[in-house]
Amino acid sequence: MSPGSKTEELLGIGPDSALEPSIRAFRTTLTLAQRLRYAMDERLREDGLTTQQAALITVVVAAGKPSLAEAAAALGSTHQNVAQIVAALVRKDLLRVEPDPADKRRKLLSATNHSADFWKQRDVGDHAAVAGWFGDLSPAELKTFCELSDRVIARLADG
Repeated sequence: MSPGSKTEELLGIGPDSALEPSIRAFRTTLTLAQRLRYAMDERLREDGLTTQQAALITVVVAAGKPSLAEAAAALGSTHQNVAQIVAALVRKDLLRVEPDPADKRRKLLSATNHSADFWKQRDVGDHAAVAGWFGDLSPAELKTFCELSDRVIARLADG
């Protein structure tokens, strides 16, 4: 029995699932998220990074100079957890923490030049790996997958 089949059996997911559809969707999504995170962690491990650290850098680059609280909110994580991730990335010279000129108590995050160079070297391979993980889905299926996922994410954000 393949590891996927064993997981399907234990969680009651897969094509023969007898679960109520929303419970099956939840368990399937959770399993997918865990497997994707593990796969990306494996890719990043050689450089001493984690998927969470990469996600934080992605948020920081996209947001410009977010505060720690803004970055934590974007990741759906706690301030304390993100502060620990920031500390690790500062030690690796991938992030910088600076006081907010308007409020010295508030800290702003920014990516370093080293970070930009690092991701420039990694992105092609990482993007190809991600494309491979979703390789059994057609472009139309990927679009539908994203649209459906976005709707659930929006519902969760609304509380």
